[in-house]
Amino acid sequence: MLYFLKMFLRLKYLKKTPPYLLSSRLEMYCRDLTERFDDVWVVSGPLTLPVQHEEGKKSVTYQVIGNDDVAVPTHLFKVILARRNQSAETLAEGAFIVPNIPISFDHQLPEYQVECEDLEKKSGLVFFPQVDKSTGVKNLCEVDTCRLIQLDEFKLYIAARRMKNAHNLQKVEKIMRELDEDKIQPDKYIIELYEQKKKELSSNEPSVPREGRSG
Repeated sequence: MLYFLKMFLRLKYLKKTPPYLLSSRLEMYCRDLTERFDDVWVVSGPLTLPVQHEEGKKSVTYQVIGNDDVAVPTHLFKVILARRNQSAETLAEGAFIVPNIPISFDHQLPEYQVECEDLEKKSGLVFFPQVDKSTGVKNLCEVDTCRLIQLDEFKLYIAARRMKNAHNLQKVEKIMRELDEDKIQPDKYIIELYEQKKKELSSNEPSVPREGRSG
């Protein structure tokens, strides 16, 4: 089971320029964790962190948007606690701070892992205080590798979502052509979905009446 807590985070205030934010792939990773763990708890939120200059001074600079000058966070954080069965011995935790900027698919999640205590200091929050971390809570990235979806996989994921929502055969065929142009091999799921949508949409296509013989 997946439990999400998003703290004061409005997605429209995140920078969504291509390539897609690493935080979007991290969200997908959290959902995939439910296939390998029985329970997954996720806490997400914004951070506005300072930058240290050459002379040693620190400053905070952030963008504001909208008529109300809403501050855009410089970073986003996510803390994940996962458990297999009901035993505390299977608990694994990972804390991550991700810049709120476009990040290429070359980067993987462990690059942004931090100590949970460090994140608590930066955010002023305490995460999962009910968990006794002295009992040997494991490092999530050592237990599960923290592998994020790659570009081709991401495009297949987007293609599948588009195909599910396609309302005519032309759109379905266009999606398959785009995958072919990108030299991306459709996986089993896409192929089965493609055949299913073809059958479904073909039956909905209006039949063209045949012209009768004159005379």
